[in-house]
Amino acid sequence: MTKKNKIIELKNICKEFDGTLAVDNFNLYVRKGEFVTFLGPSGCGKTTTLRLIAGFEMPTSGVILLNGEDISKLPPYERPVNTVFQRYALFTHMDVYDNIAFGLKLKKIKETYVDKKGVEKERYRKYTNEEIDEKVKKALKIVDLEEFEWRDVSTLSGGQQQRIAIARAIVNEPQILLLDEPLGALDLKMRKEMQEELKAMHKKLGITFIYVTHDQEEALAMSDTIVVMKDGVIQQIGTPEDIYNEPANAFVADFIGESNIYSATMVGDKLVRFLNHNFVCVDEFENNKKVDVVIRPEDIVLGDAGCGMVDGKLVSKTFKGVHYEYIMMVGRNEVVIQTTDNFEINRVASISIDPFNIHIMEKEFTVNRYVDAWIDKNNNVVISEEPFECDITQLIPGSHIDDEGYLVDSLGVRYDLTDADVIAEIDLKDIEVIDNSEDGTIAGEIVSIIYKGDHYQIIVRTEEDEDFVIDTEYTWNEFDKVSIKVDPKKIKLTLKAEVKEYVKD
Repeated sequence: MTKKNKIIELKNICKEFDGTLAVDNFNLYVRKGEFVTFLGPSGCGKTTTLRLIAGFEMPTSGVILLNGEDISKLPPYERPVNTVFQRYALFTHMDVYDNIAFGLKLKKIKETYVDKKGVEKERYRKYTNEEIDEKVKKALKIVDLEEFEWRDVSTLSGGQQQRIAIARAIVNEPQILLLDEPLGALDLKMRKEMQEELKAMHKKLGITFIYVTHDQEEALAMSDTIVVMKDGVIQQIGTPEDIYNEPANAFVADFIGESNIYSATMVGDKLVRFLNHNFVCVDEFENNKKVDVVIRPEDIVLGDAGCGMVDGKLVSKTFKGVHYEYIMMVGRNEVVIQTTDNFEINRVASISIDPFNIHIMEKEFTVNRYVDAWIDKNNNVVISEEPFECDITQLIPGSHIDDEGYLVDSLGVRYDLTDADVIAEIDLKDIEVIDNSEDGTIAGEIVSIIYKGDHYQIIVRTEEDEDFVIDTEYTWNEFDKVSIKVDPKKIKLTLKAEVKEYVKD
């Protein structure tokens, strides 16, 4: 994005609740008249960010600028923004007209006048009944509910009530309209209709819309710009086309639309290996680098056996209305393909992929690395306040542990490593997930699952908000309560300080 005509800017915004960061170092600017969508799973911080813009929450740190002026500490009623919520919050004891007019009747506007002495002054006054009437009718026209002024809101459909809520927000002529999952309570057909109506309203009004949703299709269909969030952190900002075609990481690729995601290796100049085959690509990465590869199902060409780049067996076929969706097994890897071509299943076929449709990304996770780990008095490594058995002899080559628990080097020098700060590393495949919270070393909850062709990559988050990223062949569900266990020999340790600091006198 360019900074031309930006209306609002969030700089280094952080919001903390009870020691937990809901929004972390959030930086974004929005242009006048733009339709921006905050997109992400539940708990990613998108609604909190919207509430910070609205003034319902105050940032822990950072600033919010509106037209270049700091509004971070202004109360909601002093900000030129209005919010539409998922729950419409209409006044059931009022008719449509009074619901829309409610804010106008309370609002005071500044005007200039000339007193008896000819001096120009300023004063505040309320809107006249005629002014209110004109604005309400204009708002009803925009939401296509003319002649509904005197209807009881309880007699309206969900879609009509949502339009009344929008009319009540736009009647105050805000510079920015904030919409917090406003279509969430509607059925699928009504959601589709309201998406089109919101796009038309945005075009007609010409004001800035900032929209919150977890619905990827909704975001792609409506937005000028999408902000993808995870754990309070922006993952990617871009147009719907950029977000879909050029995802920044595996999370974005998995969250936006359907994707085939594979662990791969660069084996040459613009040559990447996955599915046991070397594919020509257009992205440049250093040789032998481990990467993630994303291919959209509709970008794979299905053909007869031996006619493509890789052969595999078609094991599943589902008719999706406008296309068929196939699952092909290439060795242990699953490939999802979408095409209008009709193939029989339980047969060998081939796939071909254009180099431009192979999107290569940096691996988000290559190893679990804990820089705040330390050694306790029992020679365990403590990660996330929990002790893990480990082999501390790796910290000093040729050492061993004596009967009193001290580390002894090859020269017989003893070291007391109690409270020693270390860096602990655990490979993604070296963590065992246990399906209960009691039998492992530390309990947690699965907060993310990404399928990578022949395995799942999951994230287990502990109560201390420490993450363990795990590659596993087993299927899990998001929000499962689990625990983890690690083979002591699989934990790699590195001292953070000079070893002499721990010499025992």
